[in-house]
Amino acid sequence: MRTPPALHAFAGYGIELEYMIVDRQTLSVMPVADALLRAASGSNGLDVDRGRFGWSNEIVLHLVELKNIRPEPALEPLATGFQAEVGVIDRLLAPLGARLMPGGMHPWMDPAADTRLWPHDHAPIYQAYDRIFGCRQHGQANLQSMHLNLPFAGDDEFARLHAAVRLVLPILPALAASSPVSDNVPSGYLDTRMAAYSTAVQRIPTVIGQVIPDTTGSRADYEAQVLAPMYRDIAPFDPEGVLRHEWLNARSAIPRFDRNALEIRVIDVQECPQADLAIAAAATAVIRALYDGKWSPLAMQQALGTDALANILSACIRDADEAMIDDAAYLRLLGFPGRSCQAGELWRHLVETAALDHDGPWHAPLRVILEQGPLARRILRAIGADASKAHLQTVYRALCDCLETGRIFVV
Repeated sequence: MRTPPALHAFAGYGIELEYMIVDRQTLSVMPVADALLRAASGSNGLDVDRGRFGWSNEIVLHLVELKNIRPEPALEPLATGFQAEVGVIDRLLAPLGARLMPGGMHPWMDPAADTRLWPHDHAPIYQAYDRIFGCRQHGQANLQSMHLNLPFAGDDEFARLHAAVRLVLPILPALAASSPVSDNVPSGYLDTRMAAYSTAVQRIPTVIGQVIPDTTGSRADYEAQVLAPMYRDIAPFDPEGVLRHEWLNARSAIPRFDRNALEIRVIDVQECPQADLAIAAAATAVIRALYDGKWSPLAMQQALGTDALANILSACIRDADEAMIDDAAYLRLLGFPGRSCQAGELWRHLVETAALDHDGPWHAPLRVILEQGPLARRILRAIGADASKAHLQTVYRALCDCLETGRIFVV
């Protein structure tokens, strides 16, 4: 069979949404993803093909992933489609006494006690990963994200897209953080998922680097500078090469050369698909403006050091929209007129000046995020001074209801 031609940049979109499966009454994690997928497909296979959309599992049995199977030419129709898939899944989970929960982390999961690895197809991959990195930790077993896949065709598009994405990665938690609670208490980070993720594979540092990827100019450069060192360093731990694949790369955005797409991994999953797709639309509009050189040329974008971007990411993981950004060179690349600002202010500037339809379906959810803060801040506001288990259950039950009904969470 002939491989289909690669899509040009922004000619298609791939979205992956990960959700927790929880007990319908207690909201504790339930490791029943295999039972869900079996009910949908009639087998223990990893994937459920529902035509336009697919369901699958990765690593742990309390997680289900939804994705559009083929690239979509526009993001707008996907919100309704994903919401319908959520409805089907919740109906299949009901007889199991379970439901879906949104958010980047489960607020009281104990990964050491509650983690159950997927035991069916691809189990040897997960077993090898667990043996090397240890999956019974928050940074492996308790994180749910949205992956945004953007295509590219050839080295020129790859270099331009990678440079643009690299500049947007550090500030995405300011828009998308949804994980302020772990181990039953507010963690001190608004994006605890990314804080945990950033340290989960430290045993082999080349697997993740500084989380923010370094500048690259071509596929050959990337393979030589990133993939080859990663494969070299993991080989003593994985002599059979089970994990020798480009998806082992744990940076916040990774090229998937097997499908000519750049996969962004730094976005916490939100309270409903409408919010997820609004964030995807905002991020894509800004990435496209950078790709087109709206605010800065490619050479200047590529010249900014990874250390500077990693520092901004760390601030946004901790403080999200209230993170202070005082790197004037970075702000100039994004067309911001001042020398410092909070990340939320920067996003208001970007949404206003990028080519985003301000009267379209993203207007309402983005207005909530930009005016009331990311979902993590709204969760903390709802929790208030009462972080008891009973009150956490009340707040997260409301989030489950938002996912089930497709509503934005407001406090």
